[in-house]
Amino acid sequence: MASSQFDFESWGLEPSIAKGISSCGWETPTEIQRESIPSARKGFDIVGQAKTGSGKTGAFGIPILESCEKIGHPQAIILCPTRELAVQVAEEMDSLQGNKGLSIQTVYGGTDLEKQAKILSKGCDIVVGTPGRVIDMTKRGHLDLGRISIFCLDEADRMLDMGFFPDVLWILEKSTSRKQTLLFSATFPEEVLDAAEEFLTDPVHIMSDDMEVEIPEIDQYAIHVGRMNKLWALGRIISNMDEGDQMLIFTNTKRMVEILTERLGKFRIRAMGLHGDLSQNKREKIIDSFKQAHEEILVATDVAARGLDVDGINHVVNYDLPDDTETYVHRIGRTGRMGRRGVAWNFVTREETSQIEKISSTWNLSIEFTDAPELPEGMNRDPIGRREDWDEVSDVFGMVKVRVSVGNSKSSKRELADWIVQQARVPDIAIGEISQNENESDVEIHVDKVAYVMDVIKSREFNGLTLSPQIVGP
Repeated sequence: MASSQFDFESWGLEPSIAKGISSCGWETPTEIQRESIPSARKGFDIVGQAKTGSGKTGAFGIPILESCEKIGHPQAIILCPTRELAVQVAEEMDSLQGNKGLSIQTVYGGTDLEKQAKILSKGCDIVVGTPGRVIDMTKRGHLDLGRISIFCLDEADRMLDMGFFPDVLWILEKSTSRKQTLLFSATFPEEVLDAAEEFLTDPVHIMSDDMEVEIPEIDQYAIHVGRMNKLWALGRIISNMDEGDQMLIFTNTKRMVEILTERLGKFRIRAMGLHGDLSQNKREKIIDSFKQAHEEILVATDVAARGLDVDGINHVVNYDLPDDTETYVHRIGRTGRMGRRGVAWNFVTREETSQIEKISSTWNLSIEFTDAPELPEGMNRDPIGRREDWDEVSDVFGMVKVRVSVGNSKSSKRELADWIVQQARVPDIAIGEISQNENESDVEIHVDKVAYVMDVIKSREFNGLTLSPQIVGP
């Protein structure tokens, strides 16, 4: 049982905020909240390392809410990398303030600028926004950064990744009355720490001793699968979902979001797509529908899913592996939230094996290679059929090993290679190394030519012998 010194009540928070915390169902602070809130309440600058789903919004939100008054001009600004995250932060802070009555307004791109300007002109106490639109509103005179006393930067690493850091520094420079700066990030690239030195004053550092990520409630699996059969493997995973489960599928491009949702639909599997080209109104409707568990499957890009905070997600699928290791941590952090069990599936093509190994070693993660799950009991047919995919059996150089029933007792390597090149009319370079024993030969054939060469070998005789070609795994 937690000591009373770690209860929210022990801090003597404002009654309205204490009531808001209680209404959210929070009883004891998370680690980042326990370490950050007392120092932040005293006015110290904070550098906090907070993993996705660790309660960081409360860590900076509670001190900010306490410091602000209902006076109608912005006293605090919170910068977020995406619109979705800005909306989520504003909603959570509104819940946490209870009946204090502060006006918390969001300012982000992709929606009507004049409408946001009118809301700001009516007065607000806290602004939560994305850098580009905050700058736009400031230059147009709708937002006075000169009166901001608390500046908070959420998910600083993503700001850097997305190229927003020059905008962040511009906003900081305009916040001339700033008295406190709060910086939160899941990871701290050197560039972020270097920049932080410029605008932080004797900050309290709340960081783990190393960058190890602890995700005890998430089982992580990798499936070796070629591009053509990712959909088949996804169908297997979906078929094993229980009633009430929710799945978030990540792709690397907007186009792939559209392709995947369309293909799933053809197999009568309903999935919604979320990416940056959708209108803000449509995006918000999709996210709300997913949060309310009206939809089971959401396909999204990283940017679109950045602010997605849905406790019911228990399956994350990396349909495309992310390009960097930090993004992987953010993705799988969408599941296993608030102590719930979660599972992350990674589809790994042959050429991506080194990438999953890099992710695993960087974060000291246990990612188990496994086959796609079996069909559930009572289902005897795949929801999405498996296709012949030569990429799955090729090595990293794109060569497929084919075994033929003729060995060095009947043919030399050179004689066999010349016969295949002549019969199939393929260039010499399409034939790789050949290894032989007395009765069999293993011939490497390039993936682009192997299907055709196999058909030719099956239909012809070599010195009166049938070769019976078979694929040998890499």
